[in-house]
Amino acid sequence: MNVVPGRGRAVQTAFDESERRAWAGQADAYAASFAKLCAYPAPELLDAAGVKEGVRVLDVGTGTGTVAALACGRGAKVTAVDAEPGMVAQAALSVPEADVRLAALPQLPFADDEFDVTVGTFVLNHVGRPRQALTELRRVTRAGGRIAVTIWTAPAAAGQALLGRAVQAAGVVRPAHLPALAPEDDFLRTEQGLAALLGEVGLTDVVCETVTWNHRTTPEEWWSGPAAGVATIGQIVTSQDPVGVAEIRRHFESLCAELTGPGGELILPHAALIACGQA
Repeated sequence: MNVVPGRGRAVQTAFDESERRAWAGQADAYAASFAKLCAYPAPELLDAAGVKEGVRVLDVGTGTGTVAALACGRGAKVTAVDAEPGMVAQAALSVPEADVRLAALPQLPFADDEFDVTVGTFVLNHVGRPRQALTELRRVTRAGGRIAVTIWTAPAAAGQALLGRAVQAAGVVRPAHLPALAPEDDFLRTEQGLAALLGEVGLTDVVCETVTWNHRTTPEEWWSGPAAGVATIGQIVTSQDPVGVAEIRRHFESLCAELTGPGGELILPHAALIACGQA
């Protein structure tokens, strides 16, 4: 946990701690499975935030560095952070022009008003207190600067729901050691719900829109992420014994038929929300 001098310690929820365990050591498996999916809305996110040459940008939850690389390509001065050391190492190698550091919400090791723009690609899906996380993003962003985030929609689009449907069809329930977000911390994963969340922390001129796309992959690639334990869905899969994993895989392969195109390509409809507001 990172502590800014004079600012006290941030409290990690059970959800936060579960997320740390779920992502520990998963940088390579993420890069080989879900990273391409999460990269899709990155250009639109940077457009919404007004990222251009000379702008001081903080990329929170950078993962393997996709957003940081795009921002650097626009001539921005980029700092990127992630809570997982393996992600930080990969991002530092792939985006050497960025200042990449290990840091985690809800407390970042930066001064007030340090950045012109702060962005977070799907990072709000992985924090126990989204409002506190957004408040921290606002703290490090100068007055008048922009904050832009993406999250997955709920209910999920058909492609995003595929793995969860396979788990459900196999009769597997979420293990007790993987807590869900506390009800008082949750919010509607709709345009109105995310816009309201940004407004609650004091952002103004909030705009939120839905972006949809078809993620093209193969059944083998899409299964590789959960098989390796990536994200919550992967933790659910790998918590089963070999018979349970095989049963989930069987249902997964059956359901893939609904979303398989010519030549065996898996075509997965996805939907995400992009929201931006002024600090």
